[in-house]
Amino acid sequence: MSTERADAVIVGAGLAGSAAARALASRGRSVVLVEAFQPGHRRGSSHGSARIFRRAYPDPLYVRLTGQAQLLWRRLCDEAGEELVVTAGVVDYGPARELEKMYELLTGAGVPAELIPAEAAAERWPGMSFGRDPVMFHPDGGVLDPERAMAAMRGIAAARGAQVCYGSPVQRIEADDAGATVHTADRSWRAPVVIVAAGAWLEPLLGRQVPLPPLVVTQVQAFHFAPRAPGPWPVFIRHDEVPVYGLPAGRDGEVPGAVKIGEHGLGTVTTGDGRDGVVSPAARDRVRAFVREQLAGLDPVPVGEVTCLYTSTANEDFILDRHGPLVVCSPCSGHGAKFAPLVGEIAADLAGGGASPDPRFTLAAHRSR
Repeated sequence: MSTERADAVIVGAGLAGSAAARALASRGRSVVLVEAFQPGHRRGSSHGSARIFRRAYPDPLYVRLTGQAQLLWRRLCDEAGEELVVTAGVVDYGPARELEKMYELLTGAGVPAELIPAEAAAERWPGMSFGRDPVMFHPDGGVLDPERAMAAMRGIAAARGAQVCYGSPVQRIEADDAGATVHTADRSWRAPVVIVAAGAWLEPLLGRQVPLPPLVVTQVQAFHFAPRAPGPWPVFIRHDEVPVYGLPAGRDGEVPGAVKIGEHGLGTVTTGDGRDGVVSPAARDRVRAFVREQLAGLDPVPVGEVTCLYTSTANEDFILDRHGPLVVCSPCSGHGAKFAPLVGEIAADLAGGGASPDPRFTLAAHRSR
């Protein structure tokens, strides 16, 4: 079996890998993007029609990076000629004492945001209940479409010479001082640098060669609920011991105007190959109870449900770093989708010898925690 050559090989064609392929191909590099499954598969973390874009974080690093990502999303939409991010506004509320900090960080960065008394919020969004705590609203947030975004980024990459190989599970990656070789069952590619953006399959592919921190893969679920009355819903996050999020569901919602709701941080520990795709009955009951008790504007009987994989670090920071000829690209822990075009540029920078964008994203920083 002969070995083909490229400037860079990317393993994994989810949001991060597709973005990296576009970024590198746009820089004139010869790129091979290798994906285990077919387009539109639902085995990983990037599928579906709806993910949250938001600027609000209780952390100045991520507030800054969301600003960079927002500009790059706009450029991608212009280049693709598609609306890939729909502005809906984001409502943050609940008893967790993060709202004031997020509000200060957003306004300090020049991001529009307002703190609203709970009574006034209930009047503005009558289908929601907010308790007694203040509510924060920032209008710049919204919903991004992962499947269309991935297709757009891969299309741009292919138009600039990238080779995209679907249905090609990587069996092993062999690295040495001069580069790395990626092997599938019937083909091999050699490149000075290999970007591994394989999500839940990251540790099985790199664990013996790269000093990765502990990564926990969980299967999580989300549910689609029909609105009782027409009208747009905002994105929302209730900050509590277990955060609950909601957003307009888009094409996946089964019925017009459906809202996608899930819990952040609760899931069944699994592996990329071992996940069963079966929704947790306990999670279904919890989310239905939440809708019944706090979201009067939705019918509490779900019209659809989906599962997804989280690959999480201990503190939910990303891993974006290089180890020899291998770039570890793991914008993970269930909040990376919003950064996709930025992550692609960061991965391309790392492939070209650049540094990690922040010390917190390095392998060394993760290992020291």
